[in-house]
Amino acid sequence: MSNIYIGYHFTIEPKELGSEILIAELGEKAFESFTETETGISAFVQKDLWDETILEDIHILQSDEFKIEYTFEEIEQVNWNEEWEKNFEPIDVDGNCHVRAPFHPKTDAEFDIVIEPKMSFGTGHHETTHMMIQHLLEMDVNGLKTLDMGCGTAILAILAEMKGAQPIDAIDIDNWCYLNSIENAERNNCKHITVYEGDAALLAGKKYDLIIANINRNILLNDMQSYVDCLNSKGTLLLSGFYEEDIPYIDASCTEKGLKYVKKFQRNNWVSLKYVNL
Repeated sequence: MSNIYIGYHFTIEPKELGSEILIAELGEKAFESFTETETGISAFVQKDLWDETILEDIHILQSDEFKIEYTFEEIEQVNWNEEWEKNFEPIDVDGNCHVRAPFHPKTDAEFDIVIEPKMSFGTGHHETTHMMIQHLLEMDVNGLKTLDMGCGTAILAILAEMKGAQPIDAIDIDNWCYLNSIENAERNNCKHITVYEGDAALLAGKKYDLIIANINRNILLNDMQSYVDCLNSKGTLLLSGFYEEDIPYIDASCTEKGLKYVKKFQRNNWVSLKYVNL
């Protein structure tokens, strides 16, 4: 197999949601690694598996909701650790939780999470992941049966286990996330996390004390009834992945299903909401 790669460099607006969708689509092709950049993502495919039509049926590139431009180049012998190291900064959340890659030094944070950042979303840089970590740091989750829905790199599931939650289900529809979550759970010596590939259809008949869902507005609204149906009485629902202007839609969906609003975190224009099941 050739060591020569084709690297695509995408500029994306809006960046966060667009990056997530684009990576999901590119992951269905032969692209094997992604790195986050200031303005979007870079994606890499082996030259032997590449042809000039590789982007033809990538739907988001035709969407009016996103502005995406790109360049591409031929790259020899990509050093993935070097690429990740250039594009992944450690995350410190309130001095209590440190999210880092294996090549970053360990700190004295109480919760030290090590992930292999093979994709540009869910790595904790994103404001929503930061806020969800804040919620978990404030909570007593010991012994709570927990769901991490749209788990990405499983950072939130890993933190929940470190704080005593068990058992934990982590679910993501994206195969890259599914595989990466398994790897990251093992890397952090987690014993109580089970990772599934799929969507809210997997929740039928399940019950949880704590549900963590960091996805996006449309999926949250579509799947909210499924979350409420499997949330135990007095259980907690943590939501993020949406903007401040989306709060009325999310709140209406939650309150009409019997949930009580508790708290909000906000970073830039992103928000995270906490509800309890009365």
